[in-house]
Amino acid sequence: MSWLEKLTPGVKRIFSKRETPENLWVKCPQSGEMVFHKDLEAAMYVTPAGAHLRIGAPQRFDYTFDSADYELLPAPEVQRDPLKFRDDKRYVDRLKAARQKTGAQDAMSVAVGRIYGLETVVAVQDFAFMGGSMGMAVGESFIAAADAAVARSAPLVCFTAAGGARMQEGALSLMQMPRTTLAVQRLKEARLPYVVVLTDPTTGGVTASYAMLGDVHLAEPGALIAFAGARVIEQTIREKLPDGFQRAEYLRDKGMVDAVVARDRLPATLAAILGALMKKRPQELQKRLPAPQAA
Repeated sequence: MSWLEKLTPGVKRIFSKRETPENLWVKCPQSGEMVFHKDLEAAMYVTPAGAHLRIGAPQRFDYTFDSADYELLPAPEVQRDPLKFRDDKRYVDRLKAARQKTGAQDAMSVAVGRIYGLETVVAVQDFAFMGGSMGMAVGESFIAAADAAVARSAPLVCFTAAGGARMQEGALSLMQMPRTTLAVQRLKEARLPYVVVLTDPTTGGVTASYAMLGDVHLAEPGALIAFAGARVIEQTIREKLPDGFQRAEYLRDKGMVDAVVARDRLPATLAAILGALMKKRPQELQKRLPAPQAA
């Protein structure tokens, strides 16, 4: 016991360190401003400077479907760790940790609900689950989403967020590229719309497959959209590339993305696009739908 504690008992308890949540304040990646987490939640995880932070499937479904009302479709069963892969950790341990962290079975979740009254199947990739990497489970989930859309004669919307293929599944992960492409083809044969919303980041094999096969491609502001990293491209072609050449706004200007839309405008924009493509204008949609505005 120190001399101060002897003279003033209880002083240590008064000035003891209090436990505070680590995520109470979030730093804006654009401005460096610290934003209170409750304010961030109320703003759909968009900072005052306009940075669209990464969000998981539950928030995405809540923001997209009418009254946050939707039915979560069961995740297809796939073989765990088919290659018995191990680096500094076992693949099964990485999967277990990711499932505990996100509460999801894998990087893609699928739900069905209504967007401004239009029944829609929505698939969402969560970057928090092993970087949103595309493995067998993601491939099966996307195929299940496409099949559900065909069975319901409903459009499919996919929110992409991925670092590429999942290396722990080797060639099996790369096989999901042609498999998901065939699923998109089934949607086209059924004459059903497929709309992609590119979120930060969408890269690698996902960009080289279902992320770029939509009838319409939207993107959130500032989203990184690429196949390979900027440094790899510059080293390959030995040229300096423009600043921001892999960002949503640059790709919109070059015609790779149809529109850059702020998060709070996405439901209305999706409803306008899907209503036009489905040639359905229910009364609820006509009453509620404002003119979509790109960011």
